[in-house]
Amino acid sequence: MQKTQLRTSPLGATGLEISRVGFGAWAIGGGGWEFGWGPQQDEESIAAIHRALELGVNWIDTAAAYGFGRSEQVVGRALHGVSDRPYVFTKNSLLDDGTRHVRHSLRRDSILREARHIGVSNFSPDQVDPILAAASLELTDQDMTEIETGS
Repeated sequence: MQKTQLRTSPLGATGLEISRVGFGAWAIGGGGWEFGWGPQQDEESIAAIHRALELGVNWIDTAAAYGFGRSEQVVGRALHGVSDRPYVFTKNSLLDDGTRHVRHSLRRDSILREARHIGVSNFSPDQVDPILAAASLELTDQDMTEIETGS
């Protein structure tokens, strides 16, 4: 099948051009957790990601909380060996509290651990400080459950 070209739009001032439709990977995190969608077959999820890429989707939304790493791991498996890699957007601070419920942590080690779930990026610990500076966030070694925005 020939790849379809979807219309794109700029993502703010990032210089990235993303397709107007993306692939949401929440459900592929499976069940057994607070916001789970129920059991999912990894091979079917991988096939769905491949099909989305064939159709021109160039970004995937995932998060460490989606199955507490499972969604990101499945996305990583799906993208292994893919030459025209899509953008992978993930979110931080959403962790398992030990009871399969979400808790929040913006600790530096937590962000690094979450970034490694995907296994498809060149993300390194040296990149955390510039990211934090650009985002105007301050991370500490203490768990943070709220961020004051000053507004």
